[in-house]
Amino acid sequence: MEYEQIRLEVRDAVATVTLNRPERLNAYTSRMGMELRDAFRVADARDDVRAVVVTGAGRGFCAGADLEGEGKIFRDGEEAAPEPPPAAWQVRKPIIGAINGPAVGVGATLPLQWDLRLAGESARIGFVFVRRGLVPEASSTWILPRLVGMARAAELLYTGRILSAAECLAYGLVSRVVPDAELLPAAHALARDIAENAAPVAVALTKRMLWAMQDVPGPAEAGAIDLPAFRWSTQTPDAREGIRAFLEKRPPRWTMRPSVDLPELGRFRS
Repeated sequence: MEYEQIRLEVRDAVATVTLNRPERLNAYTSRMGMELRDAFRVADARDDVRAVVVTGAGRGFCAGADLEGEGKIFRDGEEAAPEPPPAAWQVRKPIIGAINGPAVGVGATLPLQWDLRLAGESARIGFVFVRRGLVPEASSTWILPRLVGMARAAELLYTGRILSAAECLAYGLVSRVVPDAELLPAAHALARDIAENAAPVAVALTKRMLWAMQDVPGPAEAGAIDLPAFRWSTQTPDAREGIRAFLEKRPPRWTMRPSVDLPELGRFRS
């Protein structure tokens, strides 16, 4: 696909996706959603991509859905309404949001689906839906309480107020706040750490387990999944290589690939 509203670059095993409508603060459109879905699929299919970083061009991450024409994007039917790209639990690679400047509406809810979120000091995050007569989307009413707790989620969703970067860190919306100039380097450093040091199939399976565990009722049920998954992992070539590399004090040389070697999580459910 030829991209008009995003950029996709791959370097050092990291795919960087940049929302690229800086003149509109990267406001989300149907076209942008379609391009994001395609970029995530491309990154997911490529075994040479080990992690994904998403950021915004210019001075903002995403100003929400583009409301030009008094919300035409919502009135043109399902094809024009904002549709989220594949959710984090559907993409085998870790997705890291590097949130720069304003991130509101869909610009706040989509990063909730990703695995990690870093923020620049100028970041401002707001779930402003009720202030526009709308309700939250992108599964945010399920994810947000699990990140920040029910009381804080209710406060943020009922008021639609904007949080500073420091508040986002205190609430647990982001894992780190860094100076704006250091945001993308920090996100890339985190992505490269995963790419260079972690086994790709082990990361992909761990990611699937993390998301799947949100639905199990208790630790016994969780153990019925992760124990057989752990036992499976001990018999893999990557486990043997990881132990050998550790003992020999050298970087590991992983041979397993998520595209062909990642098992379905269902095989570990009793």
